[in-house]
Amino acid sequence: MSLTNTINFRNLRGDFFGGLTAAIVSLPLALAFGVASGAGPVAGLYGAVCVGFFAALFGGTPTLISEPTGPMTVVMTTIVASLTANNPENGLAMAFTVVMLAGIFQIILGIFKLGKYITLMPYSVISGFMSGIGIILVILQIAPFVGQPNPKGGVVGMVQNLPQLLANINPVETALGAMTLAIIFLMPSKIKRFAPPQLVALVLVTIVSLVFFGNADIRRIGVIPMGLPTLQLPTFTASQITVMIVDGAMLGMLGCIDTLLTAVIADSLTRTEHKSDKELIGQGIGNLVSGLCGGLPGAGATMGTVVNIQTGAKTALSGITRALILLVVVLWAAGLTQSIPMAVLAGIALKVGIDILDWSFLKRAHKVSWKGTAIMYGVMFLTVFVDLIVAVGVGVFIANILTIERLSQLQSQDVKTITDADDAIVLNAEEKQLLDQANGRVLLFYLSGPMIFGVSKAIAREHSAMADSDVLLLDLSDVPMLGVTASLAIENAIKDACDQGRHVLIVGAAGKVKQRLEKFGIAKFVPSHHFFMNRVEALRQAVALVNPYAVSGNVTSTSESRSTASDADNYGYQT
Repeated sequence: MSLTNTINFRNLRGDFFGGLTAAIVSLPLALAFGVASGAGPVAGLYGAVCVGFFAALFGGTPTLISEPTGPMTVVMTTIVASLTANNPENGLAMAFTVVMLAGIFQIILGIFKLGKYITLMPYSVISGFMSGIGIILVILQIAPFVGQPNPKGGVVGMVQNLPQLLANINPVETALGAMTLAIIFLMPSKIKRFAPPQLVALVLVTIVSLVFFGNADIRRIGVIPMGLPTLQLPTFTASQITVMIVDGAMLGMLGCIDTLLTAVIADSLTRTEHKSDKELIGQGIGNLVSGLCGGLPGAGATMGTVVNIQTGAKTALSGITRALILLVVVLWAAGLTQSIPMAVLAGIALKVGIDILDWSFLKRAHKVSWKGTAIMYGVMFLTVFVDLIVAVGVGVFIANILTIERLSQLQSQDVKTITDADDAIVLNAEEKQLLDQANGRVLLFYLSGPMIFGVSKAIAREHSAMADSDVLLLDLSDVPMLGVTASLAIENAIKDACDQGRHVLIVGAAGKVKQRLEKFGIAKFVPSHHFFMNRVEALRQAVALVNPYAVSGNVTSTSESRSTASDADNYGYQT
């Protein structure tokens, strides 16, 4: 596996225009996310440059555009607010250290090839999580949208102060924010092909604010320092180190989910397949460098990626081009952004929050599954008002428990005890005849499918309901996997059968299933000549144990067969 991404110059025109278009789309979003996070607009620009460049260079999805995203900004906003409140002097530097830790966490996940497991979670959890993040982003934009500073306390503080915010609306700034939203929502599709609505709104509304409200009291971005960033060395405090590590892991995990979901979208558009682990390493390097440069954390951005691909990009050269164009803006043109009203950026971020909401699933979730709907809304509530990690953890736990319960119910239907040819399972003519000859004294204990721990109750239930018999025939022919808990339940069934003087035969145990039984010491109860690979042969042996003459066609009485069963077993009689 090469360290760098796939870069060639055979699609130079498409990659250049893809990168240029993506840069135009990214500029207003980077500024908006920088302001929304509390780290400043320049942090958004540095994040777009650093994450975009290194993720494109070292990642595993050639057409992916990486930059600060809505979900990452929401988490970063909380981190900045928390750390600066506890340590006003070094809080922002510590927040950038958390970004570095997130990058290191992503690199570790990529090195240990855990990328394929990141998105293995129920869609109801992902939907509730992303919709919750969208709601947070929308709520956090209310104060700047109406021309007020953000109150303390994050989402809860914003909700608590909502009446006061609405009572002190700044009409001019609110009008500018509304104008921004109107342009983004109402711009005709024909114009969107040539200019992204966010950039058009940014430019037009800023001009309107300067021409018509030049003397009004409007909060604007202000001067953005141009030039190379000042390196942010890792900063820790003993009291906050645990919190920072947890925040770094949470930020890194969110970036992994956000990126890999976007990579799947890129795959569907380009008919290619991304490399998850390599992508995580690229994202980790990008976030590590971004934190060092005082930039926001980033991840794969759906909007930028789709625009990039639709413009003609095919290789990572487009992402590198986009990052270099934004670097030019940071170094020499940042001064042009100082007059942008804060309400305009709030309007742009507000639209991003609305887009993050999973409207498609929200509309029909209740029609699909009430359990899935309950999980989705539960995760959404926990995401908004409690904690992101708690939300995902609780959602995944409940969803997995419900899934295991359902699988266990389905698998339990394949645990059967059979004493005659009652069509409970498919038997051939000879097998039916042998069971009939046993006169109910051979119990066929049939298991099918993966024996996960949830099936152990069904095994114990069938075992306790076993009819009186002389031979227990345990059929594992259709069992591909045997869990520890199910193995213990089978072991108990075998032990009880032996304690009651029954003969135990096992058929179909092979490979890992047989190895698992051997590790549990089943050989102490079942001799090697009582293991069979063919059910017909096992049934012949079972019938021979209870009625040895029946196999050769001479059916004896029940009392006679009982007296000869022990001898047949002692001599290892097999046909």
